[in-house]
Amino acid sequence: MENTSTFKFFILYGMQELGRNKPVYFVLTFVLYIIIITLNLTVIITVVVQKSLHEPMYIFLSNLCANGLYGTVGFYPKFLLDLFSDIAVISYTLCISQAFIIYTSAMCEIAILTVMAYDRYVAICRPLQYHSILTPRTVLKLLLLAWFYPLSMAVVSVALTVRVPICGSFIGKLFCDNPSILKQGCYPVTANRLWSITMIVGQAMQAVLIFVSYAQIVHICIESTEGRTKFTQTCLPHILAVFITTLAMLFDLSYSWDSSANLPLGVRNALGLQFLILPPFCNPLIYGLQLPRIRKTVFESLGCSKNKHMKRKVRGSRPP
Repeated sequence: MENTSTFKFFILYGMQELGRNKPVYFVLTFVLYIIIITLNLTVIITVVVQKSLHEPMYIFLSNLCANGLYGTVGFYPKFLLDLFSDIAVISYTLCISQAFIIYTSAMCEIAILTVMAYDRYVAICRPLQYHSILTPRTVLKLLLLAWFYPLSMAVVSVALTVRVPICGSFIGKLFCDNPSILKQGCYPVTANRLWSITMIVGQAMQAVLIFVSYAQIVHICIESTEGRTKFTQTCLPHILAVFITTLAMLFDLSYSWDSSANLPLGVRNALGLQFLILPPFCNPLIYGLQLPRIRKTVFESLGCSKNKHMKRKVRGSRPP
C-alpha cells in the first residue's frame, strides 16, 4: 500500500483564538514558566542537598517535581515561540516528539503518585516494617517502574501512530497530542484507539490503587490523635496532588477524541492546558507549604543567606 502522507507540517489551530492578546499571553506564560521552574527546582535542590531528606517520601517527591519540569519542557518553549508568529506551525517530527513528552509526563505523574501512595500506606499502616520494606533497593525499583512503564507504553503508542499516513494538517489545540495527530490520518485507527483505551485502563487501575491505599490509611488514622496529625501533615498534600492531577487530566480527555465541537475554542484551550499548569505549579507549593521538614529547610536556607549577607555588611562597615 502506497504511503499517502503529504503533510510534513501541522497548523496549531488553537492559537488562532488568542488574536491580538498574544503579547499579554506571552508575558503571563513566561512568568508562569519561570515560577514553575523556580518552585520545582527549589524542592529538588532542597531534597538533594539536605541529607536529612534522603528518605523515600522526599526522594519520590523530588522525582515528581523533576517530572513536572520534564513535561513543561514539551510545551512552554514552543508555545512562547508560537506567540510571536502569525501562524503556529509545527513539523511532523516535532509534533510527535511534543506529544510523546507531554503524555509520558502525564502518565509518569500518575505512576509516581501511586508509588507515593504506597509509601504513605507502609509508613502509616505498617510503621515498624517501614525501613525493612522500603529499602534503598526497593525505592530504586519503584522509581524505575514509575518511569519505565509510562515511557514503554508511550513508545508503543508512537510506533502505532507513525505507521498511519497523514492526510490533514490542522491540529485543533495549542499543542500536539496523539488523538489530534490520528485525526489527521487517512484511514480509521482502530488499533491506536484500542491501545489508548488500554493505557487509560492502566491509569485507572493506578488510581484505584491510590484510592485503596488511602482508604486503608484513613481507617487507621481516625483511631488516634497522632495518626490524624500524621495524616494531615504527610498525606493530605498527596491527596490534593492526586485530585488536581486527576481533574486536570479529565479536562483534557473530555475532548481529546471527540473535540467537544460545541464548546468555544477558548474553553477547549483552557480545558486542555490544565494538566500542563496545575500539577507542575501546585505540587511544589502544596508539598513545600504542607510538609514541615521541607518548609523548615527552605526557610532556614533563606534565613541563613540573609544572615550571612547582613554579617558581611556589618563587617564591611567596621573600621580596619
